[in-house]
Amino acid sequence: MSTPFRERNPVVIGAIGIGVILGMLLVAFNVDDIPLLGGRSHSAALSEAGGLKASDDVRIAGVKVGKITAVELDGRHVRVEFKVDDSTRLGSETSASVRIKTILGQKFLMLEPAGKGELDEEIPLSRTVPAYDVVQAFSDLATTAEDIDTAQLGEALDTIADTFRDTPEEVRAAVDGLGRLSRTIASRDDEIRELLDHADGVTKVLADRNNELVTLLADGDLLLQELRARREDIHTLLVSTVILSEQLTALVRENRAQIGPTLDRLGDVLATLQANQDNLDRSIEALAPFVRVFANTTGNGRWFDTYVQNLVPVPGSFGGSAE
Repeated sequence: MSTPFRERNPVVIGAIGIGVILGMLLVAFNVDDIPLLGGRSHSAALSEAGGLKASDDVRIAGVKVGKITAVELDGRHVRVEFKVDDSTRLGSETSASVRIKTILGQKFLMLEPAGKGELDEEIPLSRTVPAYDVVQAFSDLATTAEDIDTAQLGEALDTIADTFRDTPEEVRAAVDGLGRLSRTIASRDDEIRELLDHADGVTKVLADRNNELVTLLADGDLLLQELRARREDIHTLLVSTVILSEQLTALVRENRAQIGPTLDRLGDVLATLQANQDNLDRSIEALAPFVRVFANTTGNGRWFDTYVQNLVPVPGSFGGSAE
């Protein structure tokens, strides 16, 4: 016969309940690492990482469907491993591209499902697009702009404006504006070319200085980390400085009656010394020979090395006795 639930040891029941709760919490916080619950794993080959890192989002049409688990170098390309939800269907021709998520440069992996069946193999380089290169973009823009015949473009747009002259007012206004824009571009052709050339030069300089910029940002990050680590010390220093200034102010306020006369007397002493500066200079010059002779006299150990003139010598002190 089993023991009724109410008569069982409550300590054992409580320990089992706490263990079950802790196990559920552990599973909830590590669900992505559980093979049966963390979704399906896939990978994609990219020509460059483009700023991707582990834990970045994986999205389809802007909707998050998973996250990146690892970004590793695989030969001459980058292998990006990621997980997607079990409910996400990826076709055998699925492609991937690196997109910008925020203005601060955070990236995510965009998937475009295509094809029949399921994605079983790695997405190859032929179906992946890395992050867009800004330097290459400006270079392409400068090259493209140089090949444009602005005069012919202006004539073409003027012809379009003439053709639409009898159309409704809204269309004519739009075409007229387009014609004025084309004439403005044509008249500023040299300036635009020069601007694009300069932009191309700036981007090349930035590309050449990429390592220096990275080093500068890294050093700035280290400086900010050190300041953050020393924040308490700096705060304590500022607080102590305020306390010291308050104490000095109180000290001066309490001893103003004594400090005032002392400063006045100090001023009188300084005035006296200044008035007798010449006498002090002569005294120091006259004292110099005495100091030199005195130093020579006392510089031979514990004895005074001196000479007294006309002093009668002691008998028998120079060898032999007196006859």
